[in-house]
Amino acid sequence: MNTLRTVMLMTLLTLVLVGAGGIIGGQGGALFALILAGVMNLGSYWFSDKIVIKMYHGEEVQSGPLHEAVAELCMRNNLPMPKVYMLPQPTPNAFATGRNPQHAVVAATQGIIQVLSHEELKGVMAHELAHVQNRDILIGSIAATFAGAISFLAHMAQWAMIFGGRDDEDSNPVAMIAMMILAPIAAMLVQMAISRSREYGADQKGAELCGHPMSLASALRKLEKSNKEMPMQKVNEATAHMFIVNPLKAGKLRNLFSTHPPMEERIRRLEGMRV
Repeated sequence: MNTLRTVMLMTLLTLVLVGAGGIIGGQGGALFALILAGVMNLGSYWFSDKIVIKMYHGEEVQSGPLHEAVAELCMRNNLPMPKVYMLPQPTPNAFATGRNPQHAVVAATQGIIQVLSHEELKGVMAHELAHVQNRDILIGSIAATFAGAISFLAHMAQWAMIFGGRDDEDSNPVAMIAMMILAPIAAMLVQMAISRSREYGADQKGAELCGHPMSLASALRKLEKSNKEMPMQKVNEATAHMFIVNPLKAGKLRNLFSTHPPMEERIRRLEGMRV
C-alpha cells in the first residue's frame, strides 16, 4: 500500500513538473530545470553519508550498545552491516543515509543510549535499516530533484516577467503567475507526503526486522516526548526529514508542513501489527 501510494505521489509530482514547465518555461525550460536539479541532487545523494555525518560531527563506533544492536539485527535478517556512527547530541534521535545497502550509514545520538532499553534501541535501528532496504534515500532524492526543478522554474518565470521574456502569443500571464505561486507549493506538499508515506513503510518493515512492533512503538513514544522537551540544537532543516522523529521545535505551522506523519498514528499502526 505504501509503495502504491509513493508511485501515485511521484506520478503527481511528475505531472506538476510537466504542467509547470509547459506554462512557465516551455519544454526546453522544464528540461533544463530538471537536468540542473538532477545534477545538484545526484551529488547530494552520492555523498549523503559523508555530508550529513560531517555536518553533525558523527564518529564511527565499532563496539558498544549501538553497534551491538545493529549487528544483531543484521545477523538476524542476513543484511549487510552498515557503518555505525554516534552523534554528540544529548537529545535522543537517529537516522540512516547512504546510496544503497552496500554503502549505508546508520547513526544515533548519544542521548538515545540513555533513554531506550536494548530492545527499544533495536526497534529504532531496525527502522533505520528498513529505510536502507526500502531505498528511501534514493526515492527522497528523486522527489527532491523534481521539487527542485519546479521551484527553479518558478524563479525562472519571475526573472522572465521582470525582463519581459516569453511574450509569445501562446503565453498566458495570468496562468503563469498562478503557476509560479501554486506549483512550488504543490511540489512541496507532494514531497512531504512521499516522506510521510516512507516513514510508515519504514515503521512496518522495521517492526518485521526486529520482530517486536511494541518495542519500536515504545521507543517512538519516548523519543517524541524527549524531543518535545529538549529539541535538538543546530539542526539543518534540510536534513530534518531524515531523523526517525522530527528534531525541530514544534509549532502549528511547522506541524502542518511536517515531513513526519502524526506520532499517534504511527504508534497505533505498530500496536495493531502482528509479527
